[in-house]
Amino acid sequence: MWAEGKEGHMKHVATLVVGMLLLVLAVQGAIRLVVDHTDAGLLAWMPGGFGVWLLCYAVLTVAGALLAARGSARAKRAGGGG
Repeated sequence: MWAEGKEGHMKHVATLVVGMLLLVLAVQGAIRLVVDHTDAGLLAWMPGGFGVWLLCYAVLTVAGALLAARGSARAKRAGGGG
């Protein structure tokens, strides 16, 4: 059911990396928004203002954390050690 071997491990490590990248970008954007309510960062194109932007950054933060956790757990299970 799950990819085995080195290819499977690398796929899960890539999932971990993408999750961590999403987590870092979302947290950085949320902090920037809280400090300066007019600086929406990557979400400047989205209508709705401060509340909507902050909610989107929160959802992206949680999604990044979950994706990174899933990639980490599966990489360990696929033989990554740690």
